[in-house]
Amino acid sequence: MQKLVNRYINDESGATAIEYGLIAALIGVAIIVGATQLGTQLNTKFNEIATKVDSAS
Repeated sequence: MQKLVNRYINDESGATAIEYGLIAALIGVAIIVGATQLGTQLNTKFNEIATKVDSAS
């Protein structure tokens, strides 16, 4: 019984899985934030171009 308890206490596989999950979530958030900012910048640039094209015609 003592060996079973010691093995359970020393088992870190669950902690490792949680760490990998947190890292994956952090990477996902970073990708979403980056894509949102890039989309906003692209939208601004396209609006500038559309305004210039519209005023030229």
